[in-house]
Amino acid sequence: MNRFADALLAWFDDHGRHDLPWQATLDHGQRDAYRVWLSEIMLQQTQVVTVIGYFERFVAALPTLRDLAAAPEDQVLALWAGLGYYRRARFLHRAAQLCVERHGSELPRDFDALAALPGIGRSTAGAILAQAHGLCFPILDGNVKRVLTRYHGIHGHPGGSAVEKQLWQHADAHTPALRAADYTQAIMDLGATVCTRARPRCEACPLAADCVALRDGLVAQLPSPKPAKAAPTRETVMLILRDTLGRVLLERRGLQGVWPGLWSLPEAAGMTAAWRHARQHARIDDAQALAPFVHVFSHYRLRIEPLLFDGATAVPGIADNSGLRWCDAGELAALGLPAPVRKLLQNLEGPAP
Repeated sequence: MNRFADALLAWFDDHGRHDLPWQATLDHGQRDAYRVWLSEIMLQQTQVVTVIGYFERFVAALPTLRDLAAAPEDQVLALWAGLGYYRRARFLHRAAQLCVERHGSELPRDFDALAALPGIGRSTAGAILAQAHGLCFPILDGNVKRVLTRYHGIHGHPGGSAVEKQLWQHADAHTPALRAADYTQAIMDLGATVCTRARPRCEACPLAADCVALRDGLVAQLPSPKPAKAAPTRETVMLILRDTLGRVLLERRGLQGVWPGLWSLPEAAGMTAAWRHARQHARIDDAQALAPFVHVFSHYRLRIEPLLFDGATAVPGIADNSGLRWCDAGELAALGLPAPVRKLLQNLEGPAP
């Protein structure tokens, strides 16, 4: 008897989310594994309410795995722009290409082969196999960790290897052989809507009668927080080189660091370096320092000082290429730009005459 799963599934039937766009079934009664996979990748680090719009736009443009594999990286990144953690999009794109090359243009149903694809791993592979094919595999995303940590009264940061191993054991023990797709959605829904990080609704929880954290008054203390570490602040100058036609010079970022592979504004460490960098790409006369702002990443804060060079003229010999390009407003809209860069450019006034 699996009291945990039985209680959770009974709750899910009445209170779970049944109409999410990636839950639609195909003619044979199962869900589309491609859509399940896409949703799982988008839902890493992002809430459902935010993901829905991005998901619908993505599948409208790239409705199948084969379409994703054949798409240019710029299109994939543009569809992803605003979701953050862009490495997810690049892994998604590469995994689709590997599926075309090695798995007949489909996501493999073998767990090890699926988990080996870029950006998937153990929990995401389990979620795909459970939700798309009804197979009995446990999952352990952030919501599930919180539910299990409180239910079993487990102390210690859930990201630590010893605690995570314990949580996997519980996740495996609770996952039922039947209704695996519903169970997987149910435990994620419970963590997202009832067993929340702040202000959990324990009075509405189907697991409350056996919850150790609730019994011992530890709901606010569990899961144990990650040991605090002060987030450092880094600084950069972003160069906005804009010509008389309103075009802006963009530079493609490298594959390491933040915003990998995205088009962004050229950057420099300090104003002296910024002027030197600007003169390498355009003829410039003067610059306007715009209001600095801070963009917060998971591990550090980035203080950005925008420097606007209006009326810039491209230096002869500097032509559009794989690493540099001049873009007008229409081209900017079609590219994957980091969210703070897009907002910065959208807030600019028109070019100087």
